[in-house]
Amino acid sequence: MSKREESRKYEEIIRLALERGFFMPSSEIYGDAPAGFWDYGPLGVGLKRKFIELWRRELVKRDGMLEIDGAQVLSKKVFQASGHLESFVDPIARCKRCKAIYRLDKLIEEKTGIHVPERMSLEEMRKIVKEHDIRCGRCGGELTEFSHFNMMFRLGIGVIGADAYLRPETCQNIFIDFLRIYKTMRKNLPFAIAQVGKSFRNEISPRQGLLRMREFYQAEIEVFFNPKKANEFPKAEPIMDYELRLQPIGKDEPLEVTCREALNSGLISCKLIAYYLSLIQQFYEKAGIPREKIRLRQLGEDEKAFYAVEAWDLEVETSLGWIELVACNNRGTHDLGGHQKFSGHEMEVLDDGEKVLPHVFELSMGVDRSIYCILENALDLEAGKPVLRLPPHLASIEVAVLPLLSKEPFTSKAREIYESLKLEFDVEYDDSGSIGRRYVRLDEIGVPICITVDHQTLEDNTVTLRFRDSALQLRADLEEIVDILKNHLRYSV
Repeated sequence: MSKREESRKYEEIIRLALERGFFMPSSEIYGDAPAGFWDYGPLGVGLKRKFIELWRRELVKRDGMLEIDGAQVLSKKVFQASGHLESFVDPIARCKRCKAIYRLDKLIEEKTGIHVPERMSLEEMRKIVKEHDIRCGRCGGELTEFSHFNMMFRLGIGVIGADAYLRPETCQNIFIDFLRIYKTMRKNLPFAIAQVGKSFRNEISPRQGLLRMREFYQAEIEVFFNPKKANEFPKAEPIMDYELRLQPIGKDEPLEVTCREALNSGLISCKLIAYYLSLIQQFYEKAGIPREKIRLRQLGEDEKAFYAVEAWDLEVETSLGWIELVACNNRGTHDLGGHQKFSGHEMEVLDDGEKVLPHVFELSMGVDRSIYCILENALDLEAGKPVLRLPPHLASIEVAVLPLLSKEPFTSKAREIYESLKLEFDVEYDDSGSIGRRYVRLDEIGVPICITVDHQTLEDNTVTLRFRDSALQLRADLEEIVDILKNHLRYSV
């Protein structure tokens, strides 16, 4: 694909999403609909479901994690303990003339190219604005009223309107449920708790479709461990020679480094963290992202969250640049320690007879962002026509059944095959238009296999299987179809 075509990929993904039912703006029939809210259509729901199934299989099940489903509305005290009420803020400024509001750090980066670290003060940002004469992009007015804006959605619960908040991340449920899960599930350290669900952030300027939303899906994993035993981790042995694509602080490009080398050099602090970084990188490779487009970028002191002892961002290269998909943070005792202090409940547990306040290593994944990156990576052009080369195990529609001609007896035979497959596979029946047009349409939405019922089918009960990526056409007996589909769709990871 040429550079010009590459630069248009974002627009092509949005076009494909809207025209084929992957996702669309929420409340789009109303002109005053708030930005940052998107609905998934039928094909988007299928892709998201397959992505989460892959996450469950390759992370949750592979590692023996526990999974919960927590409430989306949480007590104010939860966020006092976590630090969100004080620290979950973005810097903003307002135009003195037209009153337009800007997210200050992003505005500075866009206008000057200066990177604004997470901990830069408002006063430092004010100096940059003055030195570079940064003004309102709408009217040229002076920027004023520099302040911090808390991004949480506040709610009033019940008749009296008791303070509560929509969760801005799914991990707090895991931390506040930790003690009960530890006791009821009879676990020993280390062990992991996972959750997939919605989070809510009142973004100042949501944009770029699924990349910056106010309501979004996260898949978070929190690993609880004894820091004294973080290198006593037998599960790490099989991955010690696996190569991570690490980009340490000060390096311009990722390095191919084995887990063993990363540990021996001190780049990664312990076997436990090396193991989980390898799991998350392998997951995205299995989701169809090429290794060369993945990096685990180490965050410096000016970038990582204040509670992070060690921090890596898994990022994927796209036409829009490198996009963060997973925050991989060693959070230390910040979370359980904070909730222990504010709740009065002891969060320490016994580990080989010793009382331990567990440390936490997290893999916090943006599901919607991941889906965008998968779509962009899969989009290709063949003879000027879009083809969505999704991994077969992520395709919303796994197989399409097509009668060669839209008339009897082709249609009834095709319907019979469709009915026999629909409970085991995600299958679609399509008899609209010429067979060539149907192939093009199905390629565009990423269907990996088409089954065509033709004249020979009526004679010997065989069909033509057409494979999207290879253009191979295989003649097969109807009795063989299920096994062929299973081999191609289910076990290709």
